[in-house]
Amino acid sequence: MPARKKSSSRSRGRKYGKGAQKTVASAMRRKKSGTLRSGKGGKGGKVKSRKQAIAIGLSEARKKGAKVPSKKSSSSKAA
Repeated sequence: MPARKKSSSRSRGRKYGKGAQKTVASAMRRKKSGTLRSGKGGKGGKVKSRKQAIAIGLSEARKKGAKVPSKKSSSSKAA
């Protein structure tokens, strides 16, 4: 019986690229240091939520052109 090659499940179908990972990590560090701010141009309040920090990081990664899935559109607005 021929030996089967193991395909890594991590590399196959990867959602986020390395660039996106670095941008999110940067946003998390800025949140921890207290310099991450929400809103357009950073004029909003200080970010305290971990989820919000991740969302800001992914948004910045999209702007840079990193491999990030597009935002999911909410269907509840249609109602």
